[in-house]
Amino acid sequence: MSDDKGPSPKSNAFSVQALNSFGVFLALVIVFLVFLVADQMQPDGGSFATWRNVTVICAQTSVIAVAALGMTLIIISGGIDLSAGTGLALAATALAWALDRGHSATTAVLLCVLVGSLCGTINGLLISTLRVVPFIVTLGTMSIYMGFAKYIANQTTIRPPLDAVPNWLSTLVSTNANDRWLGFPWGVWFALGLTIVMSLLLRYTVFGRYVFALGSNEATARLCGINVPLVKTSIYAISGGLVGIAGLYHFSKLSSANPTSGLGMELEIIAAVVIGGGSLSGGQGSVLGTLNGALIIAVIGSGCTLLGFQNFTTDIIIGGIIIAAVTLDQYRQRRFAT
Repeated sequence: MSDDKGPSPKSNAFSVQALNSFGVFLALVIVFLVFLVADQMQPDGGSFATWRNVTVICAQTSVIAVAALGMTLIIISGGIDLSAGTGLALAATALAWALDRGHSATTAVLLCVLVGSLCGTINGLLISTLRVVPFIVTLGTMSIYMGFAKYIANQTTIRPPLDAVPNWLSTLVSTNANDRWLGFPWGVWFALGLTIVMSLLLRYTVFGRYVFALGSNEATARLCGINVPLVKTSIYAISGGLVGIAGLYHFSKLSSANPTSGLGMELEIIAAVVIGGGSLSGGQGSVLGTLNGALIIAVIGSGCTLLGFQNFTTDIIIGGIIIAAVTLDQYRQRRFAT
């Protein structure tokens, strides 16, 4: 009699994640090709597949992707964060405020990341302490963080003096030829580095296993001895730190900060994770899938712009893709349950 017990649950889970990531990548390729063909059919087309446009797509992706890395942790653990957009704007506003007041760039950057981390930590503590569903807690903090941003900025856009903004920050997502490094803005490479770090964190650390355990079954995770409140708070704190880093990207785009500019960004951040194969039921998701999801959103936005579509067309397309992704996830959940 054979002693082969078949593949372990861990290997099965990894295979499913790899398959999902490949499916999202294939969807990205298809979306890119669709817009490429549509652009070539235009009388003045041919600019979609240029290196310039690819660079712009990657630069736009990096802003959402960095924040979505943290959202990946949250959604895998079975949570959600509706305050990511306003938290990002608050962090960027704090950065602009510090630069405008004459503080050093180092102080301003640290303040930006610290504010993002603080926002995430507060979310985690409230969710763990009050035991209220994350949707309600972060819906409330979404408004609170926007209110603080308005207070700091005195309800206006903060534009620090140009000489107060260091060159590395102003060129973070710049697509100018002189500001690129190996063909892309250096911020794109930094975002890729963060992606690798987060992927290793989820795949090879005990903390990563705890994240998946919480999303799969929180009650079982608690019975297994996992400190659920501590892990939850850590997840939201890490996500908040990444939101703070995304605030640097957000500020770099215009060298200014508007306290209300984060409204709606949380939808793109969550969409990147969901389109990338993350399950809103928890226990499923991948960093690579999230990166592909963010790229799909950026490709759709760029393609619609070059084809002359209105902004609402982009919103409709992305909304349809989100519904399709969630429907597919629900189908998989029901299939595995039977």
